Amino acid sequence: MSAVQAGRAGSQQPSGSTHAGPAAATLWALALLNFFLADARDGLGPFLDAYLTTKGWQPIDLGMLATIGGAIGLAAGVPAGAFADRTRSKRMMIVLPVALITAMSFMCIAWPQKGVVFVTQALAALAGVLIAPALTGITLGLVGPKHFGRQLGKNESWNHAGNVVLLGGTWAASAWFGLPGVAGLMLITTIAAIVATLAIAPGSIDHAAARGLAAAPDGAAQATPSWRELVSNRSLLLLSVALLLFHFGNAPLARLIAQQFAKQMQRPFETTAVITMVSQLAALAAALMAQRIIRRDWVRAAAVLAVLSLPIRGVLAWSFSDFAMIYPVQLLDGIGVGLLGILTPFLVERMTRGSGHFNMALATVMVVQGVGAAASNVVAGFLVAHYGYALTYLLHGSFALLSLAALLPALAGASKPG
Repeated sequence: MSAVQAGRAGSQQPSGSTHAGPAAATLWALALLNFFLADARDGLGPFLDAYLTTKGWQPIDLGMLATIGGAIGLAAGVPAGAFADRTRSKRMMIVLPVALITAMSFMCIAWPQKGVVFVTQALAALAGVLIAPALTGITLGLVGPKHFGRQLGKNESWNHAGNVVLLGGTWAASAWFGLPGVAGLMLITTIAAIVATLAIAPGSIDHAAARGLAAAPDGAAQATPSWRELVSNRSLLLLSVALLLFHFGNAPLARLIAQQFAKQMQRPFETTAVITMVSQLAALAAALMAQRIIRRDWVRAAAVLAVLSLPIRGVLAWSFSDFAMIYPVQLLDGIGVGLLGILTPFLVERMTRGSGHFNMALATVMVVQGVGAAASNVVAGFLVAHYGYALTYLLHGSFALLSLAALLPALAGASKPG
């Protein structure tokens, strides 16, 4: 029996830590961190494309920007996950990157020239890759594997609530104060995210549990199994392929819709806020549903339905060209991507329980997923330039059908916790 399988067999046992569970204040700090990271983690985020479009940037240039920044960030993904498994300074893996991302965003606003934008977004991508494994590791270390799935749902509920509130705030700040208002709100959320991170009691984080290391039966410390066991984990590999294909199809759609209508309406921040807010409201609903889905063990059915939302989005976006089409399209985006965002770390934790390399495994899956998303941006930019937005939506939506071919056997191989 492999160490990973042994960990699964003993998955009913708690982590080897003897410290008490997290205090209410720490869980509130985790909730507020997720709320403010909705804005602080992404910098200009979905507004960047729309803003640069009004400055004369073309879809192929925006696609290249997203691809280069994404590729640089992806190169650091697996090392970041491995570092999160080993370090006890997980809070600093959030504080420092958030501060750097905000600084880079300010530079993009002040100097939207291509050289400045490419450099600052590359640095922001490198910083941003540290945040996800640190946050996931902190969450698992605080609540343990037994409550991890439900806490993921709570985290995402707070995150999507933050997106909805802060997107509304960005829209208002842009409408009333212009760029200075957007920059001011970004600074506020950055400071709030840093304060919330530091408010998480470091002693409440079980660092063995945070890396997915199951406790030995006698409570004694045990050696961490080799990371090479992850390579032979068939379910993990299939899940990675499924997510690569899904995100190759999905990643450009919201960006292209924002570009299309921002260019038509010449109101980049307001237009993008509306487009993104619709998907975030749906994602908030999905996060609330996910807690029930995980509790009832409806994970497999929910993952399949989440993937099937993509081809429906593609057909709808292809069929209708007026602004009203963003509502059903973005509602499906929020539900599909929102559910997968919660179910992915939950499934990876199931598949790697006992390995001691949970964050590295999750980072690897996210890197593979990110490769699909990054590669799709240049392809989507080329398709838009030569065939228009409508056909691009349809073609990218069809990739979900390929994703299902890998997802179904991956779900079948995911062990059910005891």
